[in-house]
Amino acid sequence: MKCIFKLFFILLVSTFCGCTKTALPQIKPIPVTAIKIKKQKIPADFEFVAVAESSHIIEMRARVEGYLESINYKEGAMVKEGQLLFVIDQRPFIAALEQAKAQLERQKAILWNAEQIRSRMMALYDQNAVSERDLDNAIAEELAAKANVMANQANVYQAELNLSFASIQAPASAMSSLAKYREGALIAPGEQNLLTTLYVIDPIWINFSVSDRDLLSSRNERLKKQLVWPEDQKFTVEAVLSDGTKLPSKGYIDFTSPAIQQSTGTMLIRSVFENKQSLVYPGQFVKVIVKGAFRPDCVIVPQTAIVQGENGAFVYVINQQNRLEKKLVELGDWYLDYWIILDGLKEGDLVVTLGVNRVRENSQVVITHFAPSVPKSQD
Repeated sequence: MKCIFKLFFILLVSTFCGCTKTALPQIKPIPVTAIKIKKQKIPADFEFVAVAESSHIIEMRARVEGYLESINYKEGAMVKEGQLLFVIDQRPFIAALEQAKAQLERQKAILWNAEQIRSRMMALYDQNAVSERDLDNAIAEELAAKANVMANQANVYQAELNLSFASIQAPASAMSSLAKYREGALIAPGEQNLLTTLYVIDPIWINFSVSDRDLLSSRNERLKKQLVWPEDQKFTVEAVLSDGTKLPSKGYIDFTSPAIQQSTGTMLIRSVFENKQSLVYPGQFVKVIVKGAFRPDCVIVPQTAIVQGENGAFVYVINQQNRLEKKLVELGDWYLDYWIILDGLKEGDLVVTLGVNRVRENSQVVITHFAPSVPKSQD
């Protein structure tokens, strides 16, 4: 009986030992999509929230006093250069002009008579019939008459100007606003007597501000040769409306403030756009995209490659053994669907772009697809 028990025990132990020697199943590499890091030149576009402003605000005021006879434009409509806006009662100015013309004719007659007297005096003086004093008086009378003619010619011109000022015209094509006076009102020249305001919207100004922090960052990147501005700083500017509509024409920067505003810590920049279709009005908010700068040797990775960890952003880099290593990276701006990497990666690194949620450090992976290293630009 004891022999049978020993034999059973030996068989049981042998069976157990045989099971422990069975090989474990081999773990398959995890399939991932990767990108091979390549330094490249990419455009550096800058976006800002901007506000449109009239390129020329014209305050219309009377230059002569009189009663407002008519308002000759539709309030709120576009007016053309030279279009008649207001008419002041012209009758007093017509009368003043006729009076000035009559006075001029009278002075011309006096001048003619003085010329005749001076001519006769010269003939008599040659015959020693009159004194030199008499001749001098005749010449003086002629010169005085000429001066009076010139003065009256100026009076006629002033009367013509006053008559023309009674018809108030638009000095430029612009959007009109409400008239401050109605027909029959007595209006006069002066700072307080505003008739209406015109707003030139073609071209239109679109103003935006850059923070001092962004200015310093841009300067530092340029010093490090990480950012290059266009020659002569000739940036182009695109404008996008709130509904996504782009202005058909590109703008340009024509003014940069020489100082930073202390209250906001920003610098004002003005861009100019054609606005022939009146797509933008003063006070309207738009988005501007400043183009022309570029990054010469830039490292970029798709946004899907970035993982946020306790110590900051990192990516998974595939080493020579096809295992994953964590690499902390310093993130810059976005470019399309990519992150600009300021530090942490070098050219030739293989970075996992898809499948990062299925892997961890030291995972064995196999690359099934390479993502394009050069993104397609968007217009």
